[in-house]
Amino acid sequence: MSVSADIAIDALRAAGEPTRLRILALLRHGELAVGELVTVLGQSQPRLSHHLKALTSAGLTERLPEGARVFYRPPANGWANALLESLFTQIDLEQGDFPVDLERLEAVRRSRQAAAENYFSSIAPDWDRIRAMHYPDNLIEAAILKLAGTGPFRRVVDLGTGTGRMLTLLGQKAGEAEGLDLSHQMLALARSNLSDAGLTSARVRQGDATATPFPSASADIVIVHQVLHYLEEPERVLSEAGRILEPGGQLIVVDFAQHDHEFMREEFGHHRLGIRHDNMKAWATRAGLDLDDPTRFDPPKELETGIAVLIWTARKPASKKDVAA
Repeated sequence: MSVSADIAIDALRAAGEPTRLRILALLRHGELAVGELVTVLGQSQPRLSHHLKALTSAGLTERLPEGARVFYRPPANGWANALLESLFTQIDLEQGDFPVDLERLEAVRRSRQAAAENYFSSIAPDWDRIRAMHYPDNLIEAAILKLAGTGPFRRVVDLGTGTGRMLTLLGQKAGEAEGLDLSHQMLALARSNLSDAGLTSARVRQGDATATPFPSASADIVIVHQVLHYLEEPERVLSEAGRILEPGGQLIVVDFAQHDHEFMREEFGHHRLGIRHDNMKAWATRAGLDLDDPTRFDPPKELETGIAVLIWTARKPASKKDVAA
């Protein structure tokens, strides 16, 4: 956790400039793109990019490219996180530019939410059609919470986070929560949903669930919710989950059981018509995980056609050192 005096001095110098301090105060409320900071602070993009470069070089912000945009956020842990937390406990954020900045930030959030709602409205008919074919979402989510356990969790990672629903479901019990998705539109929707839920400890970033940026043994829960049926090689996601999980950590996978609704390939982009348990067993074994039998949720009986949903849980075996302890 401790760093050299030179690193600390550089960080304090970077934070000591007024605009940079305002940026750091805003990022405590969630990650922001450069353009959003331009809107809030009323300064030019080149000027703010210069400040953000200085903050990133000093280790006080993380830079997350996402298509044509770049998002920034403070480190979630480590010496820089501890330094910023200590710094802002000493600052009166009710004075100066801070209250006005926060008001403008709320306007940016409303703009985000409107854009997310427009996108979701465009895809809602497809989502509603699929959801009508299986067991009710609220009951499936209750089962996920039960299988996850009471917590608290140190770090939750959601691979293929989509709308961020799993982060909002489990994030309240987690010290940290982070979601990964390839879709810019879904990430925008997830950010809006996390902001509405007040989950400042939950974050999302763009990335591939089969080749993630997360360190090995860095999470005690990894969740993969309705992702595998889109993929040609789902086993690569389980391999990544096995790498990311710490010894004793738990993987939760939610997906459709095998079915014969061929139209879902053409209309919804599903690569696989559900996931077979024997395949899941083989993938988990190769990933070094101990897989349990799935919990099955059959579709409502009144439906002429429907899809069963399966929830698998798997554990990464504890190391001999952990067992001895």
